[in-house]
Amino acid sequence: MQTLEPPDAHHLSFAIGWMELGNAHEAHAELEKLTPAVGNHPDVLEVRWAICATERNWTSALHIAETLVETEPARASGWLHRAYALRRTPDGGLSAAWDALLPAVKRFPSESTIPYNLACYACQLGQLDEARAWLIRARSIGDKAHIKRMALADDDLQPLWPEVTGW
Repeated sequence: MQTLEPPDAHHLSFAIGWMELGNAHEAHAELEKLTPAVGNHPDVLEVRWAICATERNWTSALHIAETLVETEPARASGWLHRAYALRRTPDGGLSAAWDALLPAVKRFPSESTIPYNLACYACQLGQLDEARAWLIRARSIGDKAHIKRMALADDDLQPLWPEVTGW
């Protein structure tokens, strides 16, 4: 992966800063200043995806995530972003998101967000035993207290809240 050099590195940094401030419009304006050669740099794609997600432009977010998975398959976030966007696109949905994320389990065995999201998808698909197993796996990989807090704040996992409360 190429290292971004100034001024591209600065524009990317400014875009990230704008996103942290909640201003997707200004973040996008900073990315427009990048040289074309760095347009598919994984860090640039991450910010582009975040802008699309903020704007709820799930079709564009999906396209960006697919590019991220193709250009940097060893980056778990691309797989997560792709499934997240796919769940929300008109031609996607929960089952499509599940199918897109499931192969990432083997690629990223220490990434707790992957089984966590699979738990969310399974729960929403009415597969509570499957959801429970994935959530327990996420908890065993990640920070137990953090996973519990996330799960209790996540409406996708509401059917499992009584169990999670007792963890």
